[in-house]
Amino acid sequence: METGELDKVLVDTSVWIEFFRKKDPWHRAVEQLMDEDRVCCTGLVLAELLQGARSDQEIAVLKDFIHVFPFFADSPQRWTEAGELSYRLQRKGKTAGLSDCYLAAIVQANNAIMLTRDKHFDAIKSVVPLHLLAVK
Repeated sequence: METGELDKVLVDTSVWIEFFRKKDPWHRAVEQLMDEDRVCCTGLVLAELLQGARSDQEIAVLKDFIHVFPFFADSPQRWTEAGELSYRLQRKGKTAGLSDCYLAAIVQANNAIMLTRDKHFDAIKSVVPLHLLAVK
């Protein structure tokens, strides 16, 4: 995985699901990023993971994210950028959920990289500069 000057990586919900299922190449990629202390999170990703938890044990593990990973700050500015991004995508005939637009805004504002399996980020990348980490 080459990142150049970018260091922080926001791991998207889609990748965390594969990580917890121990499915490569995603499991291996997240482990490497954790070993390198590069993983960051957002409240939205944590909430999505908690929503999909299957047990109290999973909830407990996910709640530890708050103590394990740095979190990107939430702000009205990021939500404004997400709404504008969604607007721009729609005007170009492309679609992505508001939550994906929000994550893209967070990544951009923090000069970070996104690790995702979600193809909506390809559409987003066609409208705004967004660094996506390729995993093989």
